[in-house]
Amino acid sequence: MHPFLEGLLALVAPLQCPGCEEPIHCLGFCGTCASLVEPSTERGAAFVYGGPVADAIHRFKYDGRSELANALGALMREAALRLEGDVDAVVPVPLHWRRRRARGYDQAALLAKPVAQALGVPVRLRGLRRVRDTPSQVDLSHRERQRNVEGAFAPFRLHGARRVLLIDDVRTTGATLDAASRASKAGGAREVHTLVLAARFLDGAA
Repeated sequence: MHPFLEGLLALVAPLQCPGCEEPIHCLGFCGTCASLVEPSTERGAAFVYGGPVADAIHRFKYDGRSELANALGALMREAALRLEGDVDAVVPVPLHWRRRRARGYDQAALLAKPVAQALGVPVRLRGLRRVRDTPSQVDLSHRERQRNVEGAFAPFRLHGARRVLLIDDVRTTGATLDAASRASKAGGAREVHTLVLAARFLDGAA
């Protein structure tokens, strides 16, 4: 975000650290939380899931804190810029409409906007659609997750997007992103990259 707009926003709604909610002066984590955040060494993820990152994601997804998308999306920009020039469009991994209605917003769609802005490419908010309302992935093994999301996505408005960057909030085993990638290729994408805010690791996940 431009410094002027950031300052104007701070006057209207003071910025808070997404990890601990302490007042801050710019988008991102406060000094204390930043010292506890672990950047991901893997391509395709900004951070390792845990600590302030996990707290921020929980608030963002389950506490109705949609305004955190600006800060969290900005934190994804550095990782996204590694793909500058390699993508034609940014596509969020969509929620099913029932879950989106219950939550009030689609968190991946909100994260996709600042990422697309950083890359200077359009965001296709309706590039994919979720055709099955899949059960929660929590407590499922990798194979169970694969079965759970098999055929869950279908291409919708991907015409002309040959190199796609899929955006989601968390990657655990990668099953959801794999299913979304296959749907993107079925819709005409030749290259599919993925980027998440945080990579989460489960014992025994492969």
